[in-house]
Amino acid sequence: MYTVSGTMVLRPLFRSLKASNHRCFSTTPAPAADYTHVVVGAGAVGLAIARKLAEKDGTSTLLIERHGSVGTETSSRNSEVIHAGIYYGPTSLKTELCLQGKRMLYDLCEKQRIPCLKCKKWILAQDSQQHEQLDKIHKFAESIGVPTHFLSLAEAQHREPDVHAANAVLESPTTGIIDSHSYMAYLESDFQSKGGDLAFHTKVDAVDTLNQGYQIHTTSPSGDTANITTETLINSAGLAAVPLSNSILPPERHMKPYYAKGSYYSYSRGHPRPKTLIYPAPTTGAAGLGTHLTMDMTGAIRFGPDVEWVDDPNDLSVNEERLSAALDEIQSYLPSIDREKVMLDYAGIRPKLGKGSAVASGKGDGFSDFYIKKEDGFEGFINLLGIESPGLTSSLAIADKVDDLLYR
Repeated sequence: MYTVSGTMVLRPLFRSLKASNHRCFSTTPAPAADYTHVVVGAGAVGLAIARKLAEKDGTSTLLIERHGSVGTETSSRNSEVIHAGIYYGPTSLKTELCLQGKRMLYDLCEKQRIPCLKCKKWILAQDSQQHEQLDKIHKFAESIGVPTHFLSLAEAQHREPDVHAANAVLESPTTGIIDSHSYMAYLESDFQSKGGDLAFHTKVDAVDTLNQGYQIHTTSPSGDTANITTETLINSAGLAAVPLSNSILPPERHMKPYYAKGSYYSYSRGHPRPKTLIYPAPTTGAAGLGTHLTMDMTGAIRFGPDVEWVDDPNDLSVNEERLSAALDEIQSYLPSIDREKVMLDYAGIRPKLGKGSAVASGKGDGFSDFYIKKEDGFEGFINLLGIESPGLTSSLAIADKVDDLLYR
């Protein structure tokens, strides 16, 4: 059995979903498919895409999720930061979609009362070399119209007396945090209110390319099977996106998935408790942004993520062996931290397309951009690969881009 829009549907009766949950299928010369759009993966990005596509008159949209609820993987195991867009280079999709998505996300949170806070972010330099990195970030931010400014060390000490910055502090005033679970709950509800169908506990096993459209073979945890046909297929499967893409495209277009696990650490004392996000200066070539300090909407602080390359995208265990190195990095900018009160919390895995730098420097750093394409020779197949940070911030803009790829 499958849970679809609250209705238990026996295989293979996806065509018999309640009429109230469907809009009419679009008209094509071929026999009507079950759906106009099928989106695979109900993380923040998949939810945003499905919600956007469900707005189109005369179409039907199904969102498939292998787990029992939305956003159980990367979307709920991250820092919940609304990024400013200052790390990703002048021509990348990450920059374009982060800047657009940031504006859209703040606007949506205000209109729908989704909890978020523009708490600002500091990037710290402890020496002159790191100061040079901050100068580059500041100049790049100016070039793309994102506000950043340097604080005097005296002002920084006054505002956050527990934070140590020996050389420089660069402030990003448009960086913030969001309750990602509330955000995804809104997207899920709004998608279904627009007539969209959501199938939980539904694993995609294979996809056949038809003359027009695609046939998707699925199974449930109990072993039940169902086949679904669709005019368009959007691969937003996150950690499973590259394997799904490789099962559809010919071998010469296959990619290799990389999985970067990041451990997070909680803090059980009430002091120190900065009210600003604190990031170390980025390290050239590093696959992450350092073990930084973030917070949730209650003000409780946490630290992470680090980067640990793993082969298993399901390995969400927090690696205790990495705690000591993380504590050393944390104490470099928060010296009064009580090391004994920093505890293992949770881990998340970022889907990457390489082991290169998280920051674009333009010097052969291996920086990997988002891969969002309408695949040549596969009409109606949209591939989204390597959707890591700033995917959450960019999610609404990514949805608009997918809509453009399909309909403009």
